[in-house]
Amino acid sequence: MTPRVTRAAPLAALAVALALPLVVPNEYYVQILTQGYVFAISACGLNVILGFAGQLSLAHAGFFGIGAYTVALLATKVGIAFWAGLPAGIALSAVFGFAIGSICLRSKGHYFAIFTLAVGLIIHLVIQKWESLTHGHIGVIGIPGPGAIGPLTFDSGIARSYLALAALVLTLVATSRLLRSPVGRTLMAVRESEPLAAAVGLDVMAAKRMAFTVSAALAGLAGGLYAGFIGFLGPEASNVEVTFNTLLYVMVGGIGSLSGPVAGTFIVYGLSQVLQVLQEYQMVIFGLALVLLILFMPSGLAGAFRRSSPQALKPSSPGRGK
Repeated sequence: MTPRVTRAAPLAALAVALALPLVVPNEYYVQILTQGYVFAISACGLNVILGFAGQLSLAHAGFFGIGAYTVALLATKVGIAFWAGLPAGIALSAVFGFAIGSICLRSKGHYFAIFTLAVGLIIHLVIQKWESLTHGHIGVIGIPGPGAIGPLTFDSGIARSYLALAALVLTLVATSRLLRSPVGRTLMAVRESEPLAAAVGLDVMAAKRMAFTVSAALAGLAGGLYAGFIGFLGPEASNVEVTFNTLLYVMVGGIGSLSGPVAGTFIVYGLSQVLQVLQEYQMVIFGLALVLLILFMPSGLAGAFRRSSPQALKPSSPGRGK
């Protein structure tokens, strides 16, 4: 892609996103679109710890569940409105992320992934078994959605879709700023070579802890929005399968790319809706797709676009290093 096309692409994508809720055929598809925006926020959160810091966290669904259940339980048990419950859900997810990250980030590689997988499973089991609080398998029903903000109301599916889109745009802006900050540059150094980053005096642990906390907070944001939009919540929202779905979104779009996880979310989640008639075989199909992706397109769609750009195809000039 030329530089002009590259600059115009985000604006074109935003224009399409703004038009979509108005042109989809019915309320069901508007709800699917809204959920796609919410899951894209969660994918952006996973991309912070995986793509920016190079740490594979498998506890992501746990933080999604913390945010979702915080909003749901505050609303149904205490009577706290969505707009007060959502920041609480984000904050609680961030606090858990900071505390858990401070411990598990001392391990590396596969040990870190296994540690976070265990944490995610523990969170899921607590949600599932603490029936007096979460109602277990029955779930939480009658969760009120977002109330009006001045003249803005969110009673319709289209209004909620635009709210989710606004949250996604803010998420992309925030992650972009993080990537370009000193912390972001430290994370890039850690991803490339953690020993070298530590050797030059960078505070590796603080940067990774920040990434883990931000990742958990964004998962909490997505979970809180999900609870408010759906109106019902069960323990499956924190299941490890949710983590693997989110990981697939990020891998398809391109790990470390700012917008790749969004594209990956809509491709994979969109296909999952199309293939609902093959519900029993979805995981087999996605598993095969993941194997093919790793073999033939390991850097995802973002990497494929970069390789096909004129700059990538242009041979290096004589006397200039690659």
